[in-house]
Amino acid sequence: MSTVFAQANDVAHLIQVALTPIFLISAIGVTLNVLTSRLARIVDRARTMESELCRSDYQAGGRDLHTALGVLARRARYINAAITLITVSALFIALVVVMLFVNAFAHWELSAFIAIMFILSMLSFAAALTAFLIEVRIATTTLRIGIEAASRNS
Repeated sequence: MSTVFAQANDVAHLIQVALTPIFLISAIGVTLNVLTSRLARIVDRARTMESELCRSDYQAGGRDLHTALGVLARRARYINAAITLITVSALFIALVVVMLFVNAFAHWELSAFIAIMFILSMLSFAAALTAFLIEVRIATTTLRIGIEAASRNS
């Protein structure tokens, strides 16, 4: 009876340990939602500009749509990189959780593997946040340029 109780305590402790990475996956999911929303807005804006460029009565006005489309393409590349990196981070965290259970029940020594997977996840997460930061900086820089150009033309 005491062996069953000890195993139940071990499983309960293992679940507690595994919950921490699960909360991290939840945070990654929220961040992924933000990234995909930004990508959707970039794509929608690019499609609007492309359709404007394709109109037969299009005349180049105060803004260069080709330049703006180039900036949007650059932003989309950074957001795509961030989405890829953050998804890889979530996959590494999922592997950490699985390996925690395999380590406990199969009695394999996977501590180093688990630590490496967690480190890779955090590096991937940091790289995703860096790509996101670059995309936001591009967006705000081009916004400032547009404001400055408009004020010069006034």
